[in-house]
Amino acid sequence: MKKYFRIVIIVAVPVMLLGMLYMSRRSSGVVEVNSGFRVVMGTFSRVVVIARSQRAAQRCIEAAFDVQNRIEALMSDFRADSELSKVNRLAAQGPVPVSEMTFEVLQQSVHFSTLSEGAFDVTVGPLVDLWRKAGKMDVPPTDEALAEARRKVGSDKLILDEKNRTVRFAVAGMRVDLGGIGKGYAVDKAVEAMRKCGARGGLVDLGGNIRCFGRPPQDQERWRIGLQDPNVAPDEFGGTKPLLILALANESVATSGDYRRFVKVQGQKQSHIIDTATGQGANKLVSDTIIASDATTADALSTAVNVLGLEKGLALVERVSGAEAILIPAGKEAQLIFSRGARAYLVPSSEAARPDEK
Repeated sequence: MKKYFRIVIIVAVPVMLLGMLYMSRRSSGVVEVNSGFRVVMGTFSRVVVIARSQRAAQRCIEAAFDVQNRIEALMSDFRADSELSKVNRLAAQGPVPVSEMTFEVLQQSVHFSTLSEGAFDVTVGPLVDLWRKAGKMDVPPTDEALAEARRKVGSDKLILDEKNRTVRFAVAGMRVDLGGIGKGYAVDKAVEAMRKCGARGGLVDLGGNIRCFGRPPQDQERWRIGLQDPNVAPDEFGGTKPLLILALANESVATSGDYRRFVKVQGQKQSHIIDTATGQGANKLVSDTIIASDATTADALSTAVNVLGLEKGLALVERVSGAEAILIPAGKEAQLIFSRGARAYLVPSSEAARPDEK
């Protein structure tokens, strides 16, 4: 499920540190195993497992990738044979039965749409398609085309029947795009699979949607996640330090922004994150980072907050138990705005240098 109009930019520091080693033994009798990168859901995925043995860790890694691949097969809108593609083709004609996983994601999508008053909306597909075409043709969509696309957008038009586990569209021409929630959901399911396999700790990073749990890497009290500076060009980041480092225990983190993924139409940049209220790209924040208890919540909130902007975005985060945010408003170079409890996750600068010294 490639996110054409959505990407996140967090780098897992423990993953970077372990990149040259496949396995590291610990004095406590467990091992740390790094899967290395694999391509899943149109992006890169990596898993780090802490387990009692290399064999046990490898089982956990394969379980994590198996569930990610299964979710891709169900929910990719780039695969004609996926369940989501079937829904997008047929749901305007009548109810379409779907799997438990797909139905669960759609239910959660409606929940986050309601919570954010429509700032997060998986029915954004017609607008995504319109701006894709505009980028290719280098011709901006007309007001009439935007109005027509917006007519097909809205979670109230997505009809879910829980009893029969079916999906139906109320309006012809609708299209569901799970780019703002699907990867987070896949990360949560991967963590669930790893725990069932006996992992004592681990990290899943799927396209920058990250979740940590359990025992952290050797010589660390918590998992360390580096947040990229949005003012650093993509080809320069590899040799630079993160803007800041977060210390997480059993949390998830996701970031949305317009500095890596956007379309240009006649020289004008349009964010890859669409504000369904206007039909235009969101432009209030350079980036927003969400910390939450699970990756699905972090993923969906990061999109919603990017659309809502500073004040409304912070208000939304405050309504979600356990969620925190770090925001960089548009037009203010690298100025960080923290939600009430976000600073508690920051690694002090004196300690942040330690990973680079290993």
